[in-house]
This record gives sequence, C-alpha cells and structure tokens, in this order.
Amino acid sequence: MERGAKPMEYRKLGRTGLDVSAIGLGTEYLMEQPQDTVLAVVHKAIAQGINYFDLVGPDPASRDTMGAAFAGRREQVLLTAHLGCIERGGQYAVTRDPQVSEDFFLDYLRRYSTDYVDVLFLHNNNSREDWERLTEPRGLLDLARRLQQEGKAHFIGLSGHNAAVALQAVESGYIDVLMFPVSLASHAVPGRGGLQDACVAHNVGLVAMKPYAGGNLLRKEHIIYAEPYQMGRTQMRGAPTRFEKAVTLTPVQCLSYVLSQVGISTTVPGCKNLNELAEALAYRHASEEEKDFSAAFPAFKDSTSGQCVYCNHCLPCPLEIDIGKTLSLLDEAQRQSTNALRADYEADPVGHGARPLSRRSLTELWADYDGLPANAADCVECGDCVERCPFEVDVIAMMREAVQVFEVGPA
Repeated sequence: MERGAKPMEYRKLGRTGLDVSAIGLGTEYLMEQPQDTVLAVVHKAIAQGINYFDLVGPDPASRDTMGAAFAGRREQVLLTAHLGCIERGGQYAVTRDPQVSEDFFLDYLRRYSTDYVDVLFLHNNNSREDWERLTEPRGLLDLARRLQQEGKAHFIGLSGHNAAVALQAVESGYIDVLMFPVSLASHAVPGRGGLQDACVAHNVGLVAMKPYAGGNLLRKEHIIYAEPYQMGRTQMRGAPTRFEKAVTLTPVQCLSYVLSQVGISTTVPGCKNLNELAEALAYRHASEEEKDFSAAFPAFKDSTSGQCVYCNHCLPCPLEIDIGKTLSLLDEAQRQSTNALRADYEADPVGHGARPLSRRSLTELWADYDGLPANAADCVECGDCVERCPFEVDVIAMMREAVQVFEVGPA
C-alpha cells in the first residue's frame, strides 16, 4: 500500500458472502494494451487491495495476456467470466448457443490457468425475449447451473443495461449477482432505484459498471452525451441523453456518487494504464471536499428535488449528526418492511436465524444507526442543514422520521 493511502474498503457481494473491494477493476480497455502495461496495472491493483476483476474479453490473445497477469495470484483475487460472450471473425459477439458458449468458457479456464470462476455472468441481457431464451430448458442458465455443480463456477450472475429486465432477473431468484450501469448520468433513469431496492431485498450483490458513463462524465466539455446503454435505460435504442455540466467531474467524485448509492457492493471503473488506476484509487484517501459531487448534480437531478443523495453538503451539523449516513439508513429501512424488521430485531438482535429478506437490516442497519456518534433524536431543528442542501431536502422532517423508525418504532 502506498504511503498515506487508507486501506481498501471491502463489502459483501450479496448472498455470495464474498468480501469484495469497493473499487474493483473493469478490464475491457486494459485488455487492448501491451502486456507490460497489463501486468503493471493488475499487479498494482492487487497490491493496493483490489480483489474483484471483471473479465469480459473473448479474444484469445487478450486472455493469454490477462492470464499471465494473474499467474501465481489466483488465490488473492475474485475473477468473473461472461457466458455468451464470444469472438466471431476476430470481433466481439454475443451468442445464446450453449455449446459455443461452453467452448469459450472452457477456453477461458485454460488461458487463465484456473479451475473455476468466482462469478459466471449470463452476458448482456437487455430484453424480456432474451431473458426467456436464457432461462428456457437447456439454455444458458441451465448451462451455468451445470458448470456450477461441476465446481467450475461458484456463483451465477447477470449483466445487462435494461432496468426492467434486470429487475425481472433479480426477482426470479436465479441470480446471485447483478452487473448494471450506475453513475451520476443514470441517477434519474426510471426504474433504477427500484432495481437497487430489489437487490437489497433479495440479497443480490450489485456490481456497478460504467461509473464514468463510458468516460463521458470525465470529459472536459460542459455539454456531454450519454448513450442509453451507458445509463441503464429501459429503452436501449434511441438518441443519447444530453447533459450540461456546470463543473468538470473527477474520477473520485464519480466513484463517491456510485459508492454512496443503496445496495452497491463494488464498482468496476475501466483503467487502461497506471495513471487511470491511480485516479480511481485516489478515492481511498480523498477528503470529503474532494468526494463532494453536489456541485455537478444539477445537470443530472431531473428527479432529485427533495430527495437526499447522501452527499453531506448540508454539513457541518452543530450536533455532529452524520446527516447523509442517517438518511441513507432511513431510506434503506423504509424500502423494506419496517414492522417485519423490528419484530425480527427484537426477537433475534444478534442476527442468528435472520430471515433472508431482513438480513441486511438485522445485522447492519440498526447496528449502524446505533453506532453513529450522534442520532436523529439529537437534532435541535436549527435549520442550518436545510439552508445548505442543494436539493431542497426537508432534513428536519426526515430526522423526525428517522427517530420514529429507529428509536420509537411503529405505532
């Protein structure tokens, strides 16, 4: 670890129970680089605490290069593969043919010199028709299950860019992990919030891809465009969305936004060189001011007026209440059945035998709230936070709600 850098944060990847680094590594762009660059980036990432690597490339030469980077380090990392991602005629392609998909997956295992992958994703599912094809008898889901039974895949996931289809997958109970675009650009996309809630409720690990919206958020131009697939829009086709930024965003601000969102286990920024890796890792030791993304939010806040985004731009609080954390916990509690959660907590405060849909709240929600240095009940309603909030959040009213949920209980 570099001098002055804080340790990597690790989070649970849903019901897999795996501890994943909050910052993972997307390798799509890295795979195109010379071997010395690939080795340097992967080795640096591992040394700095990154343990989650998304490996989507089907190109044999790229697989060989990436495989060499992980040689002797397999037990230190979590590797993913994408079932249905293939190469055809020298180009990336998607297939739903089980035999072709299995052949490319077995080739992956050989080139990465491993017997298994930690997460095997059903690759790039963006329509209900495709979901039906994936889940039909002897389809790719059945193939993934067989590979799991054979010990070649530990958990099954799904990657996609369509909120409605991804929600169907999460609610099906078939997948352990979802990989989906989450970024400032997608904040107001219809269905994204409900999808994140569903991941929490079903204990599905959520991997946030495209945290920079395909790099568009980092462009110096004030007017930028993001394609539907970069944002997770329900309609995959159509014109890109236009945004007008007031400020230039940094990787730290983009990652700060993503990692503050409900249900996120890890995010996988694409880093094609050591400099870009360092920019992502800077999140660990960044100050709260450097992480603050609120100045850029007006460009993306179509549906955020009155909604807390946990940026803590309302601080400092004279009572030292962590307002962003408190309201984040409140939102998460309200998204679930508060009555059921309270009954579970009183019957089983240490979390043994917790119901699956309540596990996050039983083991962490109330404990996190009780562990805060100051609670919502300490609020004296001075109004300073309301004046500072750039999103017109009625913080005082939400503090009252937090007291009702966490300290008084349902009437």
